Amino acid sequence: MAKESFDKEIQFLRMLMLTSGAYNRQQFAKRLGISVNTFDKTIRRLKEIVQATYQQLPEEEGKEFTEGFRYNYYDSADPMLLFLFRAKSLKESESQRLSLLLGALNAQSLTVLELLDCCMNALPANLPLPDEKTIRKDLKYLEEVGVIQKEGGSRPFKYAIRNELVHELTEDELLDLYDFVDVMANTHIPSVQGYLLRDGLKKQLIRSFAEKHAIEPFLYKYHYHSRILDEAHLFTILNAIREHRKVRFLYFSPKAGKSYASQNTNPLFERETEGKSEKILPLKVVYDHQYGRWYLLAHGREGIRKYRMEGITQFEEDEVVDPTWFEGKQQALQEKLRLSWLIDTGAPVTVRAKFYNPGHGPNFVKERVLLQGQWGQIVEENDESFTYEITVNGTIEIKPWLRSFGSSCEILEPTRLRREMIAEWKEIRDYYESV
Repeated sequence: MAKESFDKEIQFLRMLMLTSGAYNRQQFAKRLGISVNTFDKTIRRLKEIVQATYQQLPEEEGKEFTEGFRYNYYDSADPMLLFLFRAKSLKESESQRLSLLLGALNAQSLTVLELLDCCMNALPANLPLPDEKTIRKDLKYLEEVGVIQKEGGSRPFKYAIRNELVHELTEDELLDLYDFVDVMANTHIPSVQGYLLRDGLKKQLIRSFAEKHAIEPFLYKYHYHSRILDEAHLFTILNAIREHRKVRFLYFSPKAGKSYASQNTNPLFERETEGKSEKILPLKVVYDHQYGRWYLLAHGREGIRKYRMEGITQFEEDEVVDPTWFEGKQQALQEKLRLSWLIDTGAPVTVRAKFYNPGHGPNFVKERVLLQGQWGQIVEENDESFTYEITVNGTIEIKPWLRSFGSSCEILEPTRLRREMIAEWKEIRDYYESV
């Protein structure tokens, strides 16, 4: 639950992961839409976060920010990008207060006023002292994320930390739970919550004097950590959908030359941005597991709008709309998506494809079609092949899936899609011709 926006750092890290340091300072700054000076300040800030969060890195590998990524490039056991959610989601004063509150509650259950006294006595002199309203707000936040719970049925309520998970399980049970969370977080949809749970379990095991090698048994290679960056806006958007609330943001399409623009707070240095200001009503969030992309589907002036969440910056909530009107727009979207392979709302088209069975062994081709083919059906079948048929909104989204079968799939209909596939395979063949 990020409490502050950090669009600039998110876009910076996304570019660093995707380009592997191929850009120089000027190219990075130009792509981000910021000055080179702002770029240098961002680098310094991120290096400080890396050093504070990953103190276990060898000294020679912790010198440069990009080296931190190369160090863990193939090992997703501790995803480097996750540190942003730890370091940027809270202000320094909030981080200090929450640490004090959790530390005090770890020993015993306390009331709001008792916790206020703890903060008054222990906060550093350079930080502002909180009042009772601030402490109640912090406690509400901690309660929402499931860290603490209220005790007692009457006022004044006492608050207690929720740590029964780690205290009621044996070390073997904790290891089993850690292994399960580790596999799920790294092989299914990447999730900040999953990684944070994994990190908490790991720290508990280390505190219990478990050997480090015993809690890092797996190595993951084919994974995209940049996926978790889009979760910065995900839960805010889901909350806006629940509350039927419009939102505003600055959007950069994948084709735009930039992915971020500094906020124009000083009119003397105001500059034009390539982003587009949007005010829409969010209706649905869709995750494309194949490409690791989050999509926001919404209602705007021109009807249904689609946005890649990686291009959303400067996100803000706006007014609430009538629930009945919201339900009508959501039902209209569901009807449009009824025949969509993912998010396409174009005209329906029937696709027929012939799949060829493997010559021997298990029929993995048919098993995969039955598993991934959604509402499509096998309409003809013999010993050598079978014909699969599905009606979808357009062919753009289903094409990569059909193409992934290689020579085991032949497009029969529509003719246009068949010609497109033939042209693509001819192009690929030309790449491999002798020079």
